[in-house]
Amino acid sequence: MIRKDRVEAMLLVRPELLNRNGVLHGGAIMALADILGGSAAYANVAAGETTTTVESKTSFFRPVPAGSRLKAVTLPLHIGRRTSVWQTSLYLENGKLAALVQQTQMTIAPIGE
Repeated sequence: MIRKDRVEAMLLVRPELLNRNGVLHGGAIMALADILGGSAAYANVAAGETTTTVESKTSFFRPVPAGSRLKAVTLPLHIGRRTSVWQTSLYLENGKLAALVQQTQMTIAPIGE
């Protein structure tokens, strides 16, 4: 689900996404959050504009086991003319917070403007 003020997604934790310890790789968590934050930012720009991530910080709280479903919810912290800041909360199936990602997206004007 993508709205200007909220983006949600689910990720099934498959074997190819695991790290050497048998849990979801941190990079997969970060990639999921980046996709959601970028999608949220893009939903808020004018026609012809695009966005790019300029900063991202991830805090990991709990391992995400294989076979589980990870729920990601992205909400805006700031939506400005040239930047926006998004927070993605990633939840285990029991509702506990597994990770938190905050990222800044920059709005890019069409080439030639």
